[in-house]
Amino acid sequence: MFVDARAPLHAPKQEIALLANAVNLLVPISTDDGEFHGPSIEEFFPGALLFEGTAFEINRIMLVRFIAVAALLLVFWLGTRSMRVVPGRFQSIVEMGLDFIRVGVADDLLGKKDGKRFLPILTSIFFMVLFMNITGIIPGLNIAGTSVIGVPLVLAIVSYVTFIYAGIKQSPKNFFKNSLFPSGVPWPVYIIVTPIELISTFVIRPVTLTLRLMMNMIVGHLLLVLFFAATQFFIFTLGGWYTLLGVGTLAFGFVFTLFEILVAVLQAYVFTLLTAVYIQLAVAEEH
Repeated sequence: MFVDARAPLHAPKQEIALLANAVNLLVPISTDDGEFHGPSIEEFFPGALLFEGTAFEINRIMLVRFIAVAALLLVFWLGTRSMRVVPGRFQSIVEMGLDFIRVGVADDLLGKKDGKRFLPILTSIFFMVLFMNITGIIPGLNIAGTSVIGVPLVLAIVSYVTFIYAGIKQSPKNFFKNSLFPSGVPWPVYIIVTPIELISTFVIRPVTLTLRLMMNMIVGHLLLVLFFAATQFFIFTLGGWYTLLGVGTLAFGFVFTLFEILVAVLQAYVFTLLTAVYIQLAVAEEH
């Protein structure tokens, strides 16, 4: 294999450009020139709205995140400000959500004692992910706060630190030893087993938590943009018989909006469930 010495040394930039072009070709969107183009990856990196060029720069996605957090705080404040023995409708909804995590995740996986210890962080993770995800289908917001790596990565780090803390708290001397050197394995086999355990337990877990959440939200956003942009293009740009196609893409957009609500809830549940599973493995008796 020969390399042309005259070739420019900008392979990473070329790969990024090729990726962007591939996205543009795969997912079309209507524009003012009357043609179809793809929603670009740049949609997930919008321009600054406030404080441009500073450490406190706020763009559209950051604003969506602020709105999601404000809505989350408002819901729980309204649902818990005047607690009653016989709850009203709104208090009942909030309590159902809290009980779902307490009974279905914390107590079920961790037991009463450890479930109570880690319930606040599990509840916070679930509702934060849920509210960040659901902004992807709200008109005017139209993008999930978890569709850019920042929030998924921070939550994955929180999950990672929590399960390591739980393991060290449970068994300060043996947590890492038992994680990397499982009992009952012949000593020569540790040459293979220990690197696998190191990567799977302490590297892959936060990576998969981050990527699973982020990529699901990215794909959901691109699908919704595709269907609703196609609806606008067929009905308002082409018109005529193409309006029938627009009705079809509108129907698909509505169906995928419902599906995206399911995905938003499911991803919040999966993220919380996996965090609880990791904690449960960390506090297991063998550690």
